[in-house]
Amino acid sequence: MLNISHNQLNKKVTLKGYKSYNKAFTTRSNKIFSRFLGGFALIGIIALFLPWTQNVSGNGYVTTLTPDQRPQTIQSPIPGRLEQWFVKEGDFVTKGDTILFISEIKTEYQDPRLVERTNEQRDAKSRSVVSYQEKIKALENQVGALVNERTLKLSQAENKLKQSRFKVQSDSIDYTAAQTNLEIAQRQFERTATLQSEGLKAVTDVEAKRLKLQETQAKLIGQENKLLGSRNMVINAQLELNRIHAEYADKIAKSRSDRFTAESSQFEAEAQVSKLENQSANYSLRNAMYYITAPQNGYINKAIKGGIGETFKAGEQLVGIMPSNYDLAVETFVAPIDLPLMHLGENVRIQFDGWPAIFFSGWPNASFGTYGGKVVAIETFISANGKFRILIAPDPDDKAEMWPENVRVGSGAYTIALLEDVPIWYEVWRQLNGFPPNYYTPIDGNNAKTEKKK
Repeated sequence: MLNISHNQLNKKVTLKGYKSYNKAFTTRSNKIFSRFLGGFALIGIIALFLPWTQNVSGNGYVTTLTPDQRPQTIQSPIPGRLEQWFVKEGDFVTKGDTILFISEIKTEYQDPRLVERTNEQRDAKSRSVVSYQEKIKALENQVGALVNERTLKLSQAENKLKQSRFKVQSDSIDYTAAQTNLEIAQRQFERTATLQSEGLKAVTDVEAKRLKLQETQAKLIGQENKLLGSRNMVINAQLELNRIHAEYADKIAKSRSDRFTAESSQFEAEAQVSKLENQSANYSLRNAMYYITAPQNGYINKAIKGGIGETFKAGEQLVGIMPSNYDLAVETFVAPIDLPLMHLGENVRIQFDGWPAIFFSGWPNASFGTYGGKVVAIETFISANGKFRILIAPDPDDKAEMWPENVRVGSGAYTIALLEDVPIWYEVWRQLNGFPPNYYTPIDGNNAKTEKKK
């Protein structure tokens, strides 16, 4: 009451007749209550100095330790149409078991004898390669024969040239002798004509000498013609030699050109053979892709594409499979402010959805229904939910609390990473001020913790 009125009821009304007054205002009740408050305060003060384990909590779910053990979907690398199912959902399959048979929908692959016809084309091209090889050998032999024939022809022409040169020398000597005979005949005719003018020789002698002179002149002209003919034969022999060089060079070049053309055709045929072999191998592999098989041992979870006759694209998911052999792990997420507090090998307590638990975050040893784990991987890039992903594996040192056998991949999990031990009063003061837990770094070689960093 504000006591703004002069009519004070507490002075006019007495409470001594009531039992509650006697219990509240008696000396004995005051002592009991005071002792209770004192004991409670003492217990509270003592509790403030009890140890408290700082922690970082997060929500996640159960996963597997390695990526190849996680649930996966099976895709077809080629487009097709569903033709026959060999399993149903929930079946166990081993690696290599046939799950589904599909058929081809692309027109260029629908020929049932596609691989056989491709192999026939490859064999035909292979025989073409052999034919080109034989042609190359024949052209090489032809070039060798032309080279030998050219050598013989050149030897024959060179011999003829030598003979022509020798004949020129012989005719040149005969021509010189004819010139000498002409000079002699000329001097004899002049001498006889001089003696006839002096009356010492008869006219018939002069005429005989003149006739001999003319005969000598005729022989000289004939010998000169013969010499010119021999020289012309030398020129012809040289021309023949050059013609043989040019003719056989052309023939040999043509044969070599034909051989190079055959080699080019052979290389092209070999390339086509290699291409056809590649196509044949690809077609064989494509035929094997019509049977969708299990990549590993596991259970068929869900048929994503169902029915018969339904078509799908390449890489489209067809069926989900869960591996039968896997190592459990927990994938949890922590806020960026808590990331520096997380280290590899950090102790973590985990509470699984569906398993009852009583958990005291500050006193993990007094908790019930939680399981131990250790941090094995910390993501270095933030996830889409704005937190960092952390992977937790079972604690190998915690043999007494093995993870439940019936926990399934995908189940929810609540994680508490255990940090440094501090007094309760410090934790209360930290929470009231909104400070983060103490930052520390683990000592190399064990899981102990160093002093907090300043």
